[in-house]
Amino acid sequence: NDFHGSEYVSGYFQTREYISGFTGSAGVVIVTLEDAGLWTDGRYFIQAEKQLQGSGITLYRMGLDGVPTVNAYLDNVLKDGQVLGCDGRMVTTTWLMAMKRRYKVKSNVDLVGDIWEDRPDRPKQPIWELALKYAGVSREAKLSCLWDWMKQKSLDYFILTSLDDIAWLFNLRGNDIPCCPVFLSYAVFTQESGVLFCEKNCANGSIQTALMKAGIETRPYEEVEQYIRKMGQGKRVAMDMRVVNAHLAAQVPNENTLVDVVNPTGMWKAVKNETEVKNERIAHLKDGIAITKMLYWLRHTDKKQESEISVSDKLEEFRRLDEDYLGPSFDTISGYAEHGAIVHYSATPETNHILEEENFLLLDMGGHYYQGTTDITRTVMLGREATDEQKKYYTTVLRGNLALGAAKFHSGITGVNLDVLARQPLWEIGCDFLHGTGHGVGYLLNVHEGPNAIRYVASKQPGGDPALEPGMITSNEPGVYLENKFGIRLENLILCCEAEHTDFGRFLEFETLTL
Repeated sequence: NDFHGSEYVSGYFQTREYISGFTGSAGVVIVTLEDAGLWTDGRYFIQAEKQLQGSGITLYRMGLDGVPTVNAYLDNVLKDGQVLGCDGRMVTTTWLMAMKRRYKVKSNVDLVGDIWEDRPDRPKQPIWELALKYAGVSREAKLSCLWDWMKQKSLDYFILTSLDDIAWLFNLRGNDIPCCPVFLSYAVFTQESGVLFCEKNCANGSIQTALMKAGIETRPYEEVEQYIRKMGQGKRVAMDMRVVNAHLAAQVPNENTLVDVVNPTGMWKAVKNETEVKNERIAHLKDGIAITKMLYWLRHTDKKQESEISVSDKLEEFRRLDEDYLGPSFDTISGYAEHGAIVHYSATPETNHILEEENFLLLDMGGHYYQGTTDITRTVMLGREATDEQKKYYTTVLRGNLALGAAKFHSGITGVNLDVLARQPLWEIGCDFLHGTGHGVGYLLNVHEGPNAIRYVASKQPGGDPALEPGMITSNEPGVYLENKFGIRLENLILCCEAEHTDFGRFLEFETLTL
């Protein structure tokens, strides 16, 4: 994580990768005086096993039978009087509170920072404005909703630290994290005003003036702690403790009341407005054109002269022909044959597979356009006709994708209720995939966005998974992964829409945005 709980982080914050060599976006590393372990989920089992070889770090496959949880491991290794150390800026308030109930914790240590001699600088890229014709709703209107919400909750202060929520609320974007158009920042609000804390000189004069007109002052990024410490006494200070880092929360004076809330901006952001929906259709058309050109090139090129990396480079070349293209929404996953079985594989010069005409090439691709964000996966058979085994698995994955995309359902249904539609064809042949079926997608923001999701394990967040609502965009991506053989995944983005009202109630359906 970074100081904001981000899934993807800049080089400065890649401490897990620095000490372990594991490059996945999710995982926990624990180091003791004698041992070390990495916990990660099913998306990264194969990748982590390969990347941890020779490191001395044990891989713990989260969720599998017989694998201890992080807490169970700590219960076993921490002896009386021993201390668990962490950087309070890099863990959430909720997490640290839970740890302190179980262990003796020291949360003011940055052990990795102490030994990382060539650590990259913290990013300080320019912030830029997202025009109203793309955002659809002005920052003034969004702020008005936030201030009304604060008044309804009788809150004196609200602390917001998630970078995509801040960018969405202010109709601003940045480039501080690769593939994620956000900027390092905090925001603190009273009932009628607010302060945006961002890196000095990143917000130019015109942006600062526009924010001031909306009731928002800008201050340097480092001043947020001092500002919070001066909040006074007897105030109701709200924050999402599952997001705000423990160190920042500790700066709130003890004489105040901390109120744990779910960030309202998360749900507001997830339900795209009419302008965003219209633009997203355009973005998917633009991206579809680039991908079609790439697939045509791939079909007619000499495969043996190409590689996993050259295919992703060719896609980027076609995308950049569009003047509205801003960059990839994640590093393209281009996995040939056995590499396709690594769910979040990333080709490197050392692993780059030269293509052959005898297996699947899995391509998971996403782009940012002014009109929105895309995420699409296609699995292409190269060369000869597929084997019976390959046909069986491909057809089964396709059946799951089509079943979910064609779903019609009663309002109030969550993604947990619909997940079975994508998995049932695979379950029929005794197969499954160890990742969620769908994640929310931001509008020119993070390609992984909540709170909407399609998965069979319910969220542990307060209130659980939200009901799917018109305007939510979610991925539909069942798959199957046969280690050392191949992987198949088929992914479209689906938009939740109104279907009809009958005597039995309100019904919703999906529109497939991906072409």
